[in-house]
Amino acid sequence: MALFSRLRIHPLIRNRRYFSTILSPGSTTPLSSKEKTRAALSLLKSEENPEKIVEICRAASLTPESHLDRIAFSVAISKLSKSNHFSYIQQFLDDLRSSRADLRSSERFAGHAIVLFGQANMMDHAIRTFQEYHADVVGSGTGSVKALNALLFACILAKDYREVKRIFLEFPKIYSIEPNLDTYNTVIKAFCESGSSSSGYSVIAEMDRKVVKPNATTFGNLLAGFYKEEKFEDAAKVLEMMKKHGIRQGVSTYNIRIQSLCKLKRSVEAKALLYGMLSRKMKPNSVTYCNLIHGFCNEENLEEAKRLFNSMINGGGKPDADCYFTLMHYLCRGGDLDTALRICKESIEKGWVPNFGTMKSLVNGLSRVGKVAEAKELVGQMKERFTKNVNMWDEIEASLSQ
Repeated sequence: MALFSRLRIHPLIRNRRYFSTILSPGSTTPLSSKEKTRAALSLLKSEENPEKIVEICRAASLTPESHLDRIAFSVAISKLSKSNHFSYIQQFLDDLRSSRADLRSSERFAGHAIVLFGQANMMDHAIRTFQEYHADVVGSGTGSVKALNALLFACILAKDYREVKRIFLEFPKIYSIEPNLDTYNTVIKAFCESGSSSSGYSVIAEMDRKVVKPNATTFGNLLAGFYKEEKFEDAAKVLEMMKKHGIRQGVSTYNIRIQSLCKLKRSVEAKALLYGMLSRKMKPNSVTYCNLIHGFCNEENLEEAKRLFNSMINGGGKPDADCYFTLMHYLCRGGDLDTALRICKESIEKGWVPNFGTMKSLVNGLSRVGKVAEAKELVGQMKERFTKNVNMWDEIEASLSQ
């Protein structure tokens, strides 16, 4: 059986010639692989035609060996699945493998294809890909634990948690695969996401029997699950289990606890954990602060959110784009337009532009309080940066002078 079954490719795909000019029209200079991928990503963001999406990907000669290429793969599959063009996903991935000698026996490509099928909620194809990879490449020997882990992760992406359990129980025996730490961590993550965090205890017990040492990720997944289910006694139990296994609470563990409490609108308790970190001479990172800022914004405590933002900056922390966007959105909603404008300018200087809705909210808010000049300046920047939205910004600009 072929690793990817031969399909009749859509004639418009089969007969199309893929030239680099698709990615760089009018240019005579060959693009490097990174330049091809960046150009492809730029085109994919606005492309909706499924044939052109496939054409762009093929022109870029994407490979799962590159992180940037994997992002492009993911963007393309996401767009195709959202528009229900599932046949193009199947055709593209199968044709890619059959036409690329470097991918025919690649474990990494098989695993990536499995994950992409999961992302598209095409679990039957993900399982088929796993089975064909095993039959063609692994044969009768020991199965590929990396491919198994990819399949389990694909189930999580598809939110098919029942299938996670079935595959975990059956496939290691059928395909002679010995689960490793990543396998167990993925299964625990699935249990926790599906609201069955207590099932993670049995996985920990199996790890002990198989002499597979859990790590911070193992317990981090459990903590997130128990917090989500508001089982705080179990969360405390997990912290004790960490001590027992000689794993200290690092910044990543604190961040999980802080984020989990903020999601439950218990940001004051989450902030107490921040003080706990500081008392232990542990330096919080930007993720710590961004989680808290989002939490306090969500609870409409903007003064505390602003204090934390300033503390992060003063401590040398670097807010990410999402932190800027979140704070700006809630500041506009809360009427603190001066601070929102300052945050917006800082964000734009870093190359991070908030979405149209947030920018429109800020522009209209500034206009309402008489700051029309500032509002028009922002509109001008948006028109310059996003030419496709010029008409919408023209309408908003016209209303500002009224």
